[in-house]
Amino acid sequence: MLGRGLAVAAAVAAVDQFAKHAVLRSFDTAGCGVGHKTVTPFFDLVLTCNRGVSFGLFNGAAGVRGMILAVVAAAIVLVLLYWLARVTNGWMAAAIGLIIGGAVGNVVDRLLLGGVVDFLDFHIGAWHWPAFNIADSAICVGVAMMLLESLLTRRAAPREERRGDLPP
Repeated sequence: MLGRGLAVAAAVAAVDQFAKHAVLRSFDTAGCGVGHKTVTPFFDLVLTCNRGVSFGLFNGAAGVRGMILAVVAAAIVLVLLYWLARVTNGWMAAAIGLIIGGAVGNVVDRLLLGGVVDFLDFHIGAWHWPAFNIADSAICVGVAMMLLESLLTRRAAPREERRGDLPP
């Protein structure tokens, strides 16, 4: 299962980086910037740089704080790799791979650009969901898969050792 999870992670990270590169080129910039292109009445292509955590929280995290976020994300990836090496379920391996790939894609942005490039902006009228990217989507789908697996998979309850209260 390790190979499956790593393949998913590599594919997610590659697609994420390719998409971000394409967006940066479409806005004619090599790094973090600001841009906006209307695509449909409910979807815009935007260029934002998230220097914080999810949904732009702590977005002022530049410099040392940004590097701390990258280090924390890298540490989480190491823990997930350890978990992935122990998984025997293909569904869970794919879920962990999605999360690892998304985290790696965002860490690469933090290290190279100082923040994460977000570009997908869905909205209804003036109400906008926070801009996100492929890596963010992969992380969310991976977490949802883990939750579904834990809710839908029936596990045997561990048996307690009984100490002499019943005959052998």
